[in-house]
Amino acid sequence: MKDAPLTAQIDVLMSTYNAGRFLPETLASIQAQTIRDIRIIIVDDGSTDNSPELLAQAARQDPRIHVITQANGGIVAALNAGLAACTAPFIARHDADDLSNPDRLERQIRYLEANPDCVAVAGAARQIDADGRWLGTLTRLRDLARADPFSIPATEPYLLQPMLMVRAESFHAAGGYRPLLIAEDSDLYWRLQGFGRLHNLTEPLGSYRMHDGSITSQSVVAGRRGALCAQLVAISAQRRMRTVPDLVFDLALYDAIKQATTMTDLYTVGCAQLSAAEQDWLAVALSAKLVELCFYRPFEPSVEDCRFIRDALNAHGDIMTPDNRIALQELIIGTAVRLAIKGLIAEALVLAPAKRLPTVMARILFRVALPSTLRTWVKTLVGR
Repeated sequence: MKDAPLTAQIDVLMSTYNAGRFLPETLASIQAQTIRDIRIIIVDDGSTDNSPELLAQAARQDPRIHVITQANGGIVAALNAGLAACTAPFIARHDADDLSNPDRLERQIRYLEANPDCVAVAGAARQIDADGRWLGTLTRLRDLARADPFSIPATEPYLLQPMLMVRAESFHAAGGYRPLLIAEDSDLYWRLQGFGRLHNLTEPLGSYRMHDGSITSQSVVAGRRGALCAQLVAISAQRRMRTVPDLVFDLALYDAIKQATTMTDLYTVGCAQLSAAEQDWLAVALSAKLVELCFYRPFEPSVEDCRFIRDALNAHGDIMTPDNRIALQELIIGTAVRLAIKGLIAEALVLAPAKRLPTVMARILFRVALPSTLRTWVKTLVGR
């Protein structure tokens, strides 16, 4: 550990685990910020690669770098250890494999200083590959005003965590990160909303690296766990809005989620603190979230997942609003079509309601039999 200046305008909080390949470039992007009055607080979460050597060398060369070393305990434990060392009025998050534009921190602090009602600001980022090549895309920004913990699945207040800056007073008052296997960022944002407005700058603030190690859900098991965590933190937000006792997120719950693998087991774990009405909501929201994740993650639902989803919607689908029900039905049909085209016929048949099978078959034929140019023409004609 290296002694650091006691005060700074911004503390840049970063955790790292075996990211030595990217650390030099990442650190250089932080050190080159137009705002110089910063501390760079880096928690090495038990790395076994060359990260300790790289960090020690960087700290010797730049007195703004403050390294904390701990046994591997996961990102939440690492970030909270770093958060405890933060003393600046503003805290900026950074990931060990991403890059910040030189003016990133300056633009964010100017926005926060000009908008005292805002407690946290993030923004878009260019998506790059493991070698730093731009993929031609930006991270998608969502309308924070549409965040709704009661929608199915919950519509989260999304801020890109590696590009986040928060007023330290609000960060500490919210309690930092709670022990969650996944969705610790969404949980923080829900709680920060109790202290003020959240905002996304539209201009890119840096580069977000897309590589195998950066994808949080490589398997459907991870997807199920992520779906549960995301909906539990939404129920937590619901409770705060209703001014009733919050859920308890502790290491016992963390470990229980980490050990569960099936939708049924995860649902059982999630129900432990819930009322009967919340359990019904969770069954449907958990199902909807997994279906949503499968659209942009490298996995598909199993037959057992599809059976859980079908049964949950049949038993509790009436708790949704009409618009919510229509949107989820469209999501289900689209998933069934994709599964069938991939040859996962059993999964598709379990998932799709019998009365929707003609629609599923028609869409399969549309996607398989028609040339792409004709499909585009038809979609344009019907306004899709």
